[in-house]
Amino acid sequence: MVERFRSITSVGRGFSRYMGSISRKKRKADRMIGLLIDGPNILRKEFDINLEDIKKILEDMGDIRIGKVLLNQFAPHGLIEAIANQGFDAIVVTGDIDVRMGVEAMEIIYNENINTVAIATRDADFVPIVAKAKEHGKETIVIGAEPGFSIALQNSGDFVIKMGKIPPEAELAEEEELRIEGEDLEDSY
Repeated sequence: MVERFRSITSVGRGFSRYMGSISRKKRKADRMIGLLIDGPNILRKEFDINLEDIKKILEDMGDIRIGKVLLNQFAPHGLIEAIANQGFDAIVVTGDIDVRMGVEAMEIIYNENINTVAIATRDADFVPIVAKAKEHGKETIVIGAEPGFSIALQNSGDFVIKMGKIPPEAELAEEEELRIEGEDLEDSY
């Protein structure tokens, strides 16, 4: 397994657990993605989510045509620079990020060049945005992390991508599974 993709814990709708499996899936050539990232809600140290991983997953699913990361006024300059270096637009908001994200989402929904709306947040406040996107015939991708990833938001998306650190117990179970599979192979020879 490639070490830099270990932060992905699962991906919904038939995709398997790790990035390598996603890249083997057929990329939908006509999927034009508009991506919005709720910076203060997703880009936290405790989640260990890398923008590069989000970008790679979505690029394997389609073509990212719009990529915006919304930040509050307390965002460090280094974060803003890192966002720009990944090819995303950094939008610094002085008021409520949810309101601005709603406005940006509606612009993406009404953009006829976009057929897939991707929202990276854990907040259930965006369930109506996902519903409105579907109402307008758009596919939806919801990206989030535990703890606090809204079940309602997860259930509303066509695709769900759970990101974050792999819990130590899951890592141990995976190592045990690999060890057991290796023993079975040795016994068969």
